[in-house]
Amino acid sequence: MPPSPAQTRQLRMVAASGLLGTAVEFYDFLVYGTVAALVFGELFFPGADPAVGTIAAFGTFAAGYVARPLGGILFGHFGDRLGRKSMLLLTMGLMGAASFLIGLLPTYDTIGVWAPVLLITLRVVQGIAIGGEWGGATLMVVEHAGERRRGLWSSFTQMGAPLGSLLSSVVVTFVVAMPRDQFAAWGWRVPFLLSVVLLGVGLFVRLKVVESPLFAEVKKDRAESRMPILDVLRKPRPVLLACCVGIGAFTAQSLLTSYLIAYATGIGYARPQVLTALTVSASVALVVLPCASILSDRVGRRPVVLAGALASAALAFPVMALVDSKSPGLLILAVVLGHGIAQSTMYGPLGALLSEMFGTKVRYTGASLGYQGATLIGAGFSPMIAGSLVAGSGTSTPVSLLLCGGAAITAVTVLFVRETSRQSLAEPTASSDAPHTEEITA
Repeated sequence: MPPSPAQTRQLRMVAASGLLGTAVEFYDFLVYGTVAALVFGELFFPGADPAVGTIAAFGTFAAGYVARPLGGILFGHFGDRLGRKSMLLLTMGLMGAASFLIGLLPTYDTIGVWAPVLLITLRVVQGIAIGGEWGGATLMVVEHAGERRRGLWSSFTQMGAPLGSLLSSVVVTFVVAMPRDQFAAWGWRVPFLLSVVLLGVGLFVRLKVVESPLFAEVKKDRAESRMPILDVLRKPRPVLLACCVGIGAFTAQSLLTSYLIAYATGIGYARPQVLTALTVSASVALVVLPCASILSDRVGRRPVVLAGALASAALAFPVMALVDSKSPGLLILAVVLGHGIAQSTMYGPLGALLSEMFGTKVRYTGASLGYQGATLIGAGFSPMIAGSLVAGSGTSTPVSLLLCGGAAITAVTVLFVRETSRQSLAEPTASSDAPHTEEITA
């Protein structure tokens, strides 16, 4: 039956909550990656060779990704036990607090080794928070949406990533325009301190949404899982497939955003030129993401993700060749092709796809673990590995090979994932591992 006007209004509110909440969290998370590429090496790891300082800065960047699966498990457990909404409020509060405190941190010159220690600690808190954010935000939208348009509605949560990237790029573009000494002295703190404003807006909207109806039904029947993580890992095939299918998108995301800033400025681009390219790419992604998600409602999740993976692999070497041209216009074209179009095509349907692979009792835990595992493997270590290999080879070839490798993993995994776009979320066959799902769904 068509949804009532009240249900439609609530669905729109939930979608807005997912978009704003995820945008706030990705803004906080990506601001760190941008500033780390620009100035953290000299502020928190002084005295090191510039390449070593950059690698060390991206090491703290990776620490946030290492913590994300932990956040997925922690908040997934309580989200499957207590509800989606309460966990979303908690994750947003943690992320906002950690980002604000990073903006207040003293540097190495002030407190010595405690500066990088505190930086890594807050980065881990960020990772834990965002590890729980995506799963809850996506499930709230998917579990409120009708069966025919889950891809469309889940794309609002997916759009939070490029929107957060766009906001972070715009804010950082303004602060890097100031003199270098002022930016290093205090300007880098501004993007972190501004996150408290976005946090207030996100919490205001998120407080107005109601709990997921599917979870409410499980809770009413007292059918929730006592230990969701054990139920998910008892037969791990779905979560392994969920992890591998997202690796290509996150490899491209990290290499063509955070790492690209360090690489491009290192070969002669001005910082505003690189940030402009990222801003244009994020704007394009805000269009491509919902289009890819709508298409996945029509033709299926698998064909769309596969098309994005093949495009990412095909464009890997041309994209880096455009970057190496040292032309600002070609740099914009490179980032738009590799990130705004190819990466977004892979990423758009993931919210619906991963949610549909698990039953309601363990959906928060299963989808979060698969998604955050993909971010850890695809994005967490890619910038650090790329930085090390590029420093040794002196060429961009390692970056292209990493892009191809991530896309290949996604393309192969898609062949083993069952098409889920036509499945009811209440049906036990919604997973790519039907026998396992029958055991763990409501």
